This record gives sequence, C-alpha cells and structure tokens, in this order.
Amino acid sequence: MTSLAARLRAVRADDRPDLLAAPVLTAIAAMLADLAPNVSVAEIDPDLADTTAFCERYGVSLAESANCVVVAGRRGEVTTLAACVVLATTRADVNGLVRRHLDVRKISFASMDVAVSESGMEYGGITPIGLPASWPVLIDRAVVEAGDVVVGSGVRRSKIVVAGATLATLPNAVVLDGLGQPSTGA
Repeated sequence: MTSLAARLRAVRADDRPDLLAAPVLTAIAAMLADLAPNVSVAEIDPDLADTTAFCERYGVSLAESANCVVVAGRRGEVTTLAACVVLATTRADVNGLVRRHLDVRKISFASMDVAVSESGMEYGGITPIGLPASWPVLIDRAVVEAGDVVVGSGVRRSKIVVAGATLATLPNAVVLDGLGQPSTGA
C-alpha cells in the first residue's frame, strides 16, 4: 500500500514554509529540528480542510486523520487553554477525562476567536505543533500508536503528515489512555 505522505504528494515541511502557519514553522525549525525530515506537508483545497470533506476527497481514512480541538477550562477566575488530539474516528472526552486531568470545574470548547487569536493559527487548521508553550497538549494513545496521521498545518490550505509518536514528543505533550471515545455513528 502507498504511504500516506505519497498518496497526498507531501513534501518535507521545511521545504514548503509557505504551507505552514508561522508558529508551526517556528516549532518545526526549533523544537523539532532533529525530526523535521519526519514531518511532511501537502497542499490541499482550503474549502476541503474539514475532516470529513478532506478524507473523502483525498482518500484518507478517518483512522489516518487526527483532529486537534482547543478547550477552555475554568476553576475560579483562572482559565486554562489546552489542545486535545484524537483520531477522527473518535471524539475527545472533554467533560470527563480532560476536565479531570486539567483539574477544572467547568470546561468547553474554546470559542473560535479565542482559539485563533491564542494559537496564531487558522480555525479548521489548528495543529498541536507550534501551540503556546503554556498549553497542555493532550494526545490520545491511539494517535501515538496509529503510525502516520494527518493533522492540521495551522492553515486551511495544507495538512501535515507525521507519525503519531512524534506528536507525543512535543513540549507539554501528555499521552492519555481513553482520551478518544467512540463517536456516535463512527
């Protein structure tokens, strides 16, 4: 079977900086310098950046695609932003595991405005690579064990192909069992 990167005609991410959001490019250049050859990027139609449309058009299975969602948890006056990375066949257990892990009383998905302004990335393209250092990056073990996965690139016009295990090496990454729960209808 043809590799995921080959199917998407992906190239080394550092060879196409124009396809990466600024914080993603910075992260690949700095934090992932030794891993840069293992991170590739593929140009896509930005109108097809949402997971279902992307997978259908580009022949990528949901099990090869990882979603990164931004959550905002509150305890008293303190708000904590975090990223959750799960396979597209699942949904993040935000109200259970994530809330307990972050030790917050209330939690919800971050608003689009907050997610975009705080991450420096486009909505629908947010990726765990290059997020603010203060954010926990919670990664489902199934993503780590999936081999190569497709994630956002920080912009809607491209996708990154990277080993799930590489994501687990990101700063502030925490691998959690059971973060991804079966989606209704998945």
